Amino acid sequence: MNAPTHIDWHGANQHLLGIEFARLRARLGGTEPEPLDELQIVMPEPPAIEQLVTAFGLSPFERSLLLLAAGVEMDARLHAAAPRLSFGFALGALEGAHWSALSPLAPLRAWRLIEMDGDSVTQARLRIDERVLHYLAGINQLDSRLGALLRHHEAPDLVDPGQRVEAQRLADALAAQQNPLCTVLLSGDDADGQCDVAALAAQARGRLLCVMSQASIPAAPAEQEALALLWQREAVLLPASLLIEAEDASREQAVALSRFVQRLAGTVFIAARESVAVDASLRAQIDKPTGDGQRALWHAALGETEPGVHAAVNAVASQFRLSAAQIARRAEALGDAGHEALAQQLWRDCRDQARPRLDELAQRITPSAGWAELVLPEAQLATLHQLAAQVRQRIRVYADWGFAAQGQRGLGISALFFGESGVGKTLACEVLAKELGLDLYRIDLSAVVSKYIGETEKNLRRVFDAAEDSGAVLLFDEADALFGKRSEVSDARDRYANIEVSYLLQRMEAYRGLAVLTTNQRAALDPAFLRRLRFVLQFPFPDTAQRETIWRRVFPEAMPREALDYAKLARLQMAGGHIRNIALNAAFLAAEADEPVSMAHLARAAHHEAAKNERSLPDVQTRGWA
Repeated sequence: MNAPTHIDWHGANQHLLGIEFARLRARLGGTEPEPLDELQIVMPEPPAIEQLVTAFGLSPFERSLLLLAAGVEMDARLHAAAPRLSFGFALGALEGAHWSALSPLAPLRAWRLIEMDGDSVTQARLRIDERVLHYLAGINQLDSRLGALLRHHEAPDLVDPGQRVEAQRLADALAAQQNPLCTVLLSGDDADGQCDVAALAAQARGRLLCVMSQASIPAAPAEQEALALLWQREAVLLPASLLIEAEDASREQAVALSRFVQRLAGTVFIAARESVAVDASLRAQIDKPTGDGQRALWHAALGETEPGVHAAVNAVASQFRLSAAQIARRAEALGDAGHEALAQQLWRDCRDQARPRLDELAQRITPSAGWAELVLPEAQLATLHQLAAQVRQRIRVYADWGFAAQGQRGLGISALFFGESGVGKTLACEVLAKELGLDLYRIDLSAVVSKYIGETEKNLRRVFDAAEDSGAVLLFDEADALFGKRSEVSDARDRYANIEVSYLLQRMEAYRGLAVLTTNQRAALDPAFLRRLRFVLQFPFPDTAQRETIWRRVFPEAMPREALDYAKLARLQMAGGHIRNIALNAAFLAAEADEPVSMAHLARAAHHEAAKNERSLPDVQTRGWA
């Protein structure tokens, strides 16, 4: 017969499966089976049953038994002939029967192609696994039992060129591997890029990529064995490679990961920010693209843009660290917005994308204050303006002008703000964050520091790792909790405390954004630590003129007021933070009395603020206010 030029595999597979069932019915009925249709000779790929035979090494009898189990489910007449299929029935009905076909290590049971319901080998009911039944019918989808644990990751179109080269290198290396298990460790800070590289490497070898979290690996050996078996079968049927995301794993999870990987075969990718304790055949460092790489990816994702958008792309590429996948998602979300709106939205979207991780670790402060609200001497204001300029221009100086090529140490912009409570240290951070268009996160160092060795560094690492993507302004409060003077190392705890300080300073020096330490007690800090900070800025207690300026600026325009004497208010020995508390409490007193804010309300509020801070406020300081 003349074979058709174009063959639909699914239709041909169903046709041939029907012929296989007809041959089985004939054999069970004692008649000679018809020959197989020549259609399979010209199919673009072998039929599903032949793929299973090749993949799992089935004998002719095992092939027939698997087809009979499928036919009992799919063909009414076969079901009528063998309503309760058993091995004993198959041994007497099929050619080439051998007892070893249902031994635990034989393919049908070892790969769970066939399930036995019962203890007796010959009398137990046999049924085909549902996943295998669908595969025979031409439906090749992930096993439903793995659906909640695995996700499919497709190879993307937008990829960093360096990562694409790395993926091809891995694909070539994997093709040359002879080991049954090849473990590829992907480390680095680009979790999306690790998935992309693994997907591209798998695609180059004709495989899909499935991704699983390390947290999904069970601890019990029996459950691990069952999961490993299901995955190994999927790896053959799809075919696919596995990537395990190993992030922030506990010791128990790390042990479970190592044991689970040892149960597998084929290619297994492990993605982690840092190296994990596995015996890796191949390794690759996958970090987020550089500023130039991100600019190229943005332009590829957005296409041709106007100069204003071009400038916005350069700005976000300089400030934020995004993966190619994040850039693709951000570009798609922008849609068809106008060019001016697109530039503004681009910055907001990039700033907001890192919030979920940081919000779990620190307190986000919404910056609302501007330079006008910050009352400081000219020298301090000039230093703060210089600090903001360094954050804005760091990419030009470090990358374009070549300072980064001289070494990575000391490229972070770090500062120490010290002074009494309420003199404006946190307010200055708000002003800087607003000026730069960045988020501000407050981290209480007294809460981060742990008595358990190694926990402080772990807490700090999580904060900095989460903040790196957005370059948020980090405010570490209560710095003296960690930076206290140590004239000598007297015990192991002191040695580890010095390690903690060194780790924090190291991360601050490498941090791409602005990190600020604050303290009320500069004298308590070790000068050896302070030398490693870029800026050390004192916030002095405001003098009378500065306090009067603060009083004049603290009240909103809409607030009703009555005969406020700012000169008298300025004589009150209070810093700016306490002045704001007094103004706010006085406003509530006036609102409750349905009166405009007056000196009498402010006098009451001032005495309350002093008592709150366990200070005595002499009446002479508020005499004549009422």
